[in-house]
Amino acid sequence: MSTPQETLIPPALAQRDLIDQPEVDELAALFRVLANDTRLRILHAIARAGESSVSDIAEEIGSSAQAVSNHLQRMADQQIVATRRDGNRIFYRLIDPCVGGVMELGLCLLGHNPVC
Repeated sequence: MSTPQETLIPPALAQRDLIDQPEVDELAALFRVLANDTRLRILHAIARAGESSVSDIAEEIGSSAQAVSNHLQRMADQQIVATRRDGNRIFYRLIDPCVGGVMELGLCLLGHNPVC
């Protein structure tokens, strides 16, 4: 049993003009940042906590603080996360409202969420 094509393609995407090279480049850069197992675990840890420090994230995902910090910098460069300083500690939070949806969609595509 196949699904009609109209229900598979989001209307906004189907009605959009064909994306141009600058948009393709930006989209590819974003997907490269997201296509990393450690960064996905970091994003999930932040999403679960609301905001979190580098040391807390490192402990939760079982990585070094330096590695987590480097990954967070890449995500900050893509404007996925932002920081808040409290004394010596820097807390990270998600600022891109679409990231959680992209992760949920990915899990849906893998069959880990039966209600997609």
